[in-house]
Amino acid sequence: MIGVRGLTKRYGDVLAVDDLSFDVEPGKVTGFLGPNGAGKSTTMRVVLGLDRPTSGQALVNGRLYTAFAEPLREVGALLDPGAAHPGRTGRAHLRVAARANGIPARRVEEVIERVGLGRAARRRIKGYSLGMRQRLGIAAALIGDPGVLLFDEPVNGLDLDGVRWIRGLLRQLADEGRTVLVSSHLLSEMEQIADRLVVIGRGRLIADATTEQILGGLGRLQVRVRSPRPDLLLAGFRERGLVVERVDEHELRVEDTTAEEVGRLAHACDVPLQHLSEVRQSLEDAYVELTGDSVEYHGGGGEAEPVPAGGAR
Repeated sequence: MIGVRGLTKRYGDVLAVDDLSFDVEPGKVTGFLGPNGAGKSTTMRVVLGLDRPTSGQALVNGRLYTAFAEPLREVGALLDPGAAHPGRTGRAHLRVAARANGIPARRVEEVIERVGLGRAARRRIKGYSLGMRQRLGIAAALIGDPGVLLFDEPVNGLDLDGVRWIRGLLRQLADEGRTVLVSSHLLSEMEQIADRLVVIGRGRLIADATTEQILGGLGRLQVRVRSPRPDLLLAGFRERGLVVERVDEHELRVEDTTAEEVGRLAHACDVPLQHLSEVRQSLEDAYVELTGDSVEYHGGGGEAEPVPAGGAR
């Protein structure tokens, strides 16, 4: 288990993490989400003892990471796939990590097979693609068979087969009872694999709930309906208090209702329909709604400019 309590981290005048508290429980994949600069990587670095907090603490199974004599047996992490020495082979890199933590040499071959490095383990790391570096970093995280795992953007550089593989691996690790924290910008992947989501912005906690709760609370149901008589349909819906917007000349979008209810109302108004469907907002939609006021830079036609706290320009 990972426990973050009142964590604050400053770099000079920059407040990277601001009084952050959350737990990452075993047996679940916890997605760690937030805009660029939200403080995700800083939080992970503090958990791993790479940065010292300004105040508060981040504990692994109730202890500081620096208190572990053989840390790779307790915690595995992938933060920077480019951190390995480029002149070593993948196998040599893993052997050094194993030897430093009292891990049997046979474990090196086991993790090489598990992550699919195969013959590439004999090659020097400087010749690895980003996807191969990611696999090597994951192998290093797994080498001590730890109960707690942290992955920062593990899907970067992986092809479709690799993405499907990491998705299955994360699920398997959690099903084995391990604590798994994953930071990613690929929200479609998080929607598929994360049991719980911790969302932060500007270093502060925005949401901490199950994926279903976040989608249920913010991923509202919409109904798309097309009709040759949309004006009459629009008036009828609004008379009944429904929130409805025009999408185009013939299509309407109705909020927080069901296709069955829209069909019933259209029948009551004696309006023919050409199309009727329910659309539930995705995790991406919910995420944008949650973090809209926490994004440091917004895209636009010209150069991006900082957005002040509170979202005001």
